[in-house]
Amino acid sequence: MNAKERYQEWLAKLPDGSDMKKELLAIEGNEAEITDRFYQEIVFGTAGLRGICGAGTNRMNELTVGRATQGLAAYIIRSGEERSHGVVIAYDCRHHSREFSELAAQILAGNGIKTYLFPSLRPTPELSYAVRKLGCAAGINMTASHNPKEYNGYKVYWKDGAQISGVVSDGILAEIEKLSLFDPFPGLSAADAEKQGLLCMLGEDMDRSYLDYVESMAQRGADELDLSVPIVYTPLNGAGSIPLTRVMAERGFTNFAVVPEQKDPDPDFTTVPFPNPENPKAFALAEKLGKEKGAEVLIATDPDSDRMAVMIADGDGGYIALNGNQTGAMLIAYMAEAQTEKGTLPAKAAMIKSVVTGEFGRAICEDHGITVFETLTGFKNICGKIPEVQKEGYTYFFGYEESIGCAPGEQVRDKDGICAGMLISEMAAYYRKRGMSMAQALDALYRKYGYFADGAASIVLTGKAGQERIGRMMMRLRTLKDEKTIDGTGIDHVIDYLHGYADIPPQNCLRFYMTDGSWFAARPSGTEPKIKFYYYAVDQDKDVSAERVKKLQSAVEKIVNAVE
Repeated sequence: MNAKERYQEWLAKLPDGSDMKKELLAIEGNEAEITDRFYQEIVFGTAGLRGICGAGTNRMNELTVGRATQGLAAYIIRSGEERSHGVVIAYDCRHHSREFSELAAQILAGNGIKTYLFPSLRPTPELSYAVRKLGCAAGINMTASHNPKEYNGYKVYWKDGAQISGVVSDGILAEIEKLSLFDPFPGLSAADAEKQGLLCMLGEDMDRSYLDYVESMAQRGADELDLSVPIVYTPLNGAGSIPLTRVMAERGFTNFAVVPEQKDPDPDFTTVPFPNPENPKAFALAEKLGKEKGAEVLIATDPDSDRMAVMIADGDGGYIALNGNQTGAMLIAYMAEAQTEKGTLPAKAAMIKSVVTGEFGRAICEDHGITVFETLTGFKNICGKIPEVQKEGYTYFFGYEESIGCAPGEQVRDKDGICAGMLISEMAAYYRKRGMSMAQALDALYRKYGYFADGAASIVLTGKAGQERIGRMMMRLRTLKDEKTIDGTGIDHVIDYLHGYADIPPQNCLRFYMTDGSWFAARPSGTEPKIKFYYYAVDQDKDVSAERVKKLQSAVEKIVNAVE
């Protein structure tokens, strides 16, 4: 069926007076809107679903969530997992998150699968932790992470606590594709599910267990820290406020302030343009409060608190935004130095990063004898590799990628903004005790390892036409593999991951290495309607490395912007 035929099918099958039917009747005759809602079925891709909330096959709604849950239930049963092991469900502050969570619990219970449900919003890392702690078959978090307010998502985890990928993801998708959106799925009410032992509400015990784990990741004791270091934190109206505030208080930090306007959950994110801490604009209120309190560090987490971003005082009354490469490198250096001093750094430590993440962290790891592994982008790949390196006799040390995500410990198999926020605070307290600022500590790393410059850019192209243009951009970039230069800079070699490379599975991603030592990567996003670019260079001269990045980025943007 085409988009218009799907639209008519929904009008015919939806009950009269239902909210979704009213929504669809309101767009009657709007061909562009009908096409966008129905030109495809919402893609079960990077760890699950993510899209704009609303009526339509290309939207997040009770039908698309219901079918995904029934597909997951069918896969759990078919794969031989014990139904009694259960599924943990969490959700963030977004519109419909709670309703989608309750719907998923009802469908799982209707399939005889035990469900553990949180009574209010919780951070994504706690969900990952709970899957492993409870020995569950899977986990679900209803969240759209850092996407705009119109979005919601359905993020799926497997029994190892990592986001689904590979055989599991393909298997769940196959089960989903067997189902129609209008199929009647089995379900039990919450009351009936509880009576039958198929629904268990989680609470303080799980919260306490997760927070104990986070605090166990401390690298140094209170005697090595200046716990009066002024820190400002914003959860961006998401799930991070309660857990990080508790951790900081329990560790004895005495000057930790939360941005009041962004402390409590708000699905409309009225205080920020986009709830993405990777964008420095999200720090506007934190900067204001930081200047009032003389804060040395500003910390922000996204709505589900897996991503964590940092700004540090510049010494002149302002703040410098650190990108994910810098934050990851600083945490690696801090943890490696602390563990080396205490004799606790594993003999065979492993750090895992994505192929589009810079090499600053690698240089620090190699200096400390830590082996570096690479994966495709996404923490389903980074944390999914942990069991592999452990089988090879390595001890997991750290994982990160450039998009402000890191997994400091192996018990949470995803980005953990709560643990990372605690470690950044501890780092600031340690350097303050030694008479150093965070900016001075970063500069010391640059002087030792070289000035790693980087740049990042995205081109947002929505809808069917946008996706097709992104495809043409990637095709154009692939033609560069046979060319010798890009704007006068020689191409040394190119890695195309489309059909896999070495032990890395296929992904639509390209990495170009230039003869001057710079390199760049390009890939379509797996969760957003955009194509992303990453640019890197290193030199002992800060200006030289920065200029190489600037030149390369300008040349590549000129090429892709010419693609119609």
